[in-house]
Amino acid sequence: METVTTIRAFQIARRTLKGSVGFVPTMGYLHEGHLSLARLAHTSCDAVVASIFVNPTQFAPTEDLAAYPRNLERDLALLESEGVELVLAPTSNEEFYPADYNTWVDVLGITQRLEGASRPTHFRGVATIVAKLFNVVQPQRAFFGQKDAQQALVIRRLVRDLNFPIELVLGPTIRESDGLAMSSRNAYLTPQQRAAAPVLRRCLDHVEALYDQGERHAETLRSEMTKILQAEPLALPDYVSVADLEAMEELEMVTDKALVSLAVRVGKTRLIDNTILPRGQGLF
Repeated sequence: METVTTIRAFQIARRTLKGSVGFVPTMGYLHEGHLSLARLAHTSCDAVVASIFVNPTQFAPTEDLAAYPRNLERDLALLESEGVELVLAPTSNEEFYPADYNTWVDVLGITQRLEGASRPTHFRGVATIVAKLFNVVQPQRAFFGQKDAQQALVIRRLVRDLNFPIELVLGPTIRESDGLAMSSRNAYLTPQQRAAAPVLRRCLDHVEALYDQGERHAETLRSEMTKILQAEPLALPDYVSVADLEAMEELEMVTDKALVSLAVRVGKTRLIDNTILPRGQGLF
């Protein structure tokens, strides 16, 4: 595996890759969710490329950029063990954002609700760095996880609107044995908070069961999730949502595919999770 730290060095190394290229963008501190995407990429691509870059523009000034967990040596060892051929791991933010940088990508509409409402600058940073990475890496396929469902839908719109010749492939949310969605931010949780964190999955399990029993009123589903969260003293809900998959607008009735999602603070750690109704449906 070759690791490079500059865009120029990456572009030179990229020319040596033969056949189709699959791309797994990450912010590092890798877990089984990231590694599952690398494995998925190997099933349909001749070569797999990854990036490790804690993108500063998707963090608000009050968020955890400085504290975001990092372990580059471990990350590279994990990627190499999965057969990744090439890794772009810039050592400086200036590699993507030089001092005079002033070009941004905004995906309007879908970004103004849920995560976008809670983190108003987040998706501008995500869309900008993903567009830049797509231009640098030039992959045929790019691989993302369903845990960040709204982000995946934003990137799908980005690819469509800017005519990127890239196929997006979505991998399932990978979970711990107690149902907690794997996330780099889980490292922040204290033992007591970690014990409370699976409450998110319990909410989704309950909603799936209600839907299977015939419940279609979205407000009932939201209310049931809220009740479960209120029973967990360490859980502070940011939002609970049952929304359509195009504009992220809250539904009154679930008559087609719907994204059930929630964001919850457990201590200082903000956790997200989701499921698709009907059960077993893909995001796209």
